[in-house]
Parts: sequence; structure tokens; C-alpha cells
Amino acid sequence: MAKAKNSSLNKAAKAKEDEFYTQIKDIEDELRHYRNHFKDKIVLCNCDDPRTSNFWRYFAINFDFLGLKKLIATHYDDKKPTYKLELSRDITGDGKVNEDDVVETRFSQNGDFRSPECIEILKEADIVVTNPPFSLFKEYLAQLLEYKKRFVIIGSQNNITYKEVFPLLRDNKVWLGYHSGDMSFMVPDYYEPRATRYWQDETGQKWRSMGNITWFTNLDIPKRHEDILLYKNYSADEYQFYDNYDAINVNKIADIPCDYTGVMGVPITFMNKYNPKQFEIVGLIAGNIKGLAGIPSKTGKDGPYINGKLKYGRVLIRKIPHED
Repeated sequence: MAKAKNSSLNKAAKAKEDEFYTQIKDIEDELRHYRNHFKDKIVLCNCDDPRTSNFWRYFAINFDFLGLKKLIATHYDDKKPTYKLELSRDITGDGKVNEDDVVETRFSQNGDFRSPECIEILKEADIVVTNPPFSLFKEYLAQLLEYKKRFVIIGSQNNITYKEVFPLLRDNKVWLGYHSGDMSFMVPDYYEPRATRYWQDETGQKWRSMGNITWFTNLDIPKRHEDILLYKNYSADEYQFYDNYDAINVNKIADIPCDYTGVMGVPITFMNKYNPKQFEIVGLIAGNIKGLAGIPSKTGKDGPYINGKLKYGRVLIRKIPHED
């Protein structure tokens, strides 16, 4: 009986599917936009196996190029104490800082980002860059903000609608990075096959593809200062009002009217293009989300309804008038 129970627990733990290993090309494609932020900074990768992590590899290879002060990565194991790796100076005397200069320090704990040992390391860091466990994203993000850390991290686009996360986006404490959409991750051998978005390569390595991935950051980047080009004009015939909110529905970001000054409901993918100097985020309306609309419901119902039918979730925005 005990054996069967343990087996069930193991399956439940695996079902969380938190072990997704990011490809080096995806890291390079995103982080090239943040180069100026890393000079003279201590970078921490605290959700990685540094022996195999492509985040560690990226920063170790580019240590001198980026002008890092120090690189730290911690390793997690749910069953035993682990270690951290540090890279900070030319130990070998070959004139450069690289993998030959790595210092390993053993932990007395298991490397969980919430452990006292890892929290002390977090306090030392300037910028955190990693792919945190998807099931712990809210807790992980909250810890970064509690300790006032700068970061570039990977998460699901679904996190945008979480009541713990959306207000941070609305209030410009967190925003999205450059790349959103489909990303493919290496996964461990024990992951069960799926009918879609799953394959094995010629080496036997298992892969999972996810179409709703995005980068979250609080580092200022040029992208968030680029205006969305608007060309359509408002027409009452084309833009319907919601049954329960004093806001018009906009089905596509490209269809945002340039001359409408009221509240508009736009697809959640708008967050990928959001410029806080062009638009104000008023709130969020979706069928299962309460208290984030920012404007009162006229019927008491949550979510965007048109002619009695519930539509996909919408971000409520208002255009900021420009001074001539």
C-alpha cells in the first residue's frame, strides 16, 4: 500500500512538469536586447543545473564581452544537498574569465530558491536570469519583487491574467520582453509522450513545444517605448460595446482606432506591444477573473459579454492624449 501511495505521489510531482530546459538560441535571441544592463553586475541563475544549463553557458561564454562582475548559478535536488558555481575572476592567469575559473561551493541545503542559503545569494545578486518552475511562477516572481531584484525570466502567457501578476503589469512594475509565442524545450526522459507538441530527436532527447511562452522583465528596453501604429478610425457600426462594461470591443490589435478616447477591450496579446506612454491599462476582464476590471460592471457579470455571449478575455485600455 505504501509503495502504491509513493508511486502516486511521484506521478503527481512529475505531472507538474517543471523541468523545461531552455535552448541557447532562445536565450541569445532575447538577451541580446539587454546587453547594456549587465555591465559590472552580479548575475544569478537560481533555477538551473549549472552543469547543463544554457543560461549558465550563455553568461559564462560572454562573461568578458558583457563585462560581468560575477556569475552565480545554483543547483536544485529535491533529495540531497547541492552546490553553487561562481565565476568572477581570472584564476588560471590566462588573461580571460571562462569555465576554467569556476569555483564550486557545496550547500548544506538542496538549492531550492526559497531556502535560506539561496535567499542569501539572491540578496547579493543584481540581476536574475532564468526559467523558473512554471508551477511556482507566482511565488518566484513575488520573491524577486520582495528583494527588489531586476530580472529577465521565462513564463507562460497565462500568467498575465493571474490576479497576483496582472496588477504588476498594469502598474508598470513588470512588463513583457521581446519574444512571445512558441518555444521548444528539452525535457527529462520520464516525461510521458503527448499527442501533440512532443517529439524525440535522433539522439533520443525528448522535446516539448509550448505556444504560449513569454519573457517577463523589469529592465527597461527600447521595445516598450515603441508606439503601435494606428490607422483605423472609430465607427459605431464596427465597434460594439460590451453588454456589461462601458467599453468597446476590439478584436485585433491592428484594429485599435486612432481617434477613440474611451475605454477599449483588446486581446491579451496587446501586452506584447504595450507602450505606457501611448496607452493606459485600465483593467482586465475575463470570465473567471474578478476584481481586475478597473471600471464597474453594469450587470454585475464579470468577463466581456456581447449580445449575451461571453467572449475571450480582454485587457481594458485607454489611449493617452498627446500634447501638440
